[in-house]
Amino acid sequence: MKKQDFIRKFTSRKLWMSVSSFVMMLLVFFGYSESKAVQVASLIMAGGTVMAYVIGEGMADSKSTYIPETDEAIEYIEEDEDPEENEEND
Repeated sequence: MKKQDFIRKFTSRKLWMSVSSFVMMLLVFFGYSESKAVQVASLIMAGGTVMAYVIGEGMADSKSTYIPETDEAIEYIEEDEDPEENEEND
């Protein structure tokens, strides 16, 4: 299995729903109250959501490209916007 496949499966909502459902049923089976099982399942889903978001953002950030022309344009704009320089030239 490739790294991308593992990441895609790890960030899947279906996986986290399955895990939380399984843990919830185990808790009920072992005699915990239903409300306690729901709390634990909610915690698992919240953790899965956060992990999926962090991994997804990391993947998006890693694929960003560097465009050197952008830096040159920003430097040009910053030089042009200096108000003290414009007053001296007048």
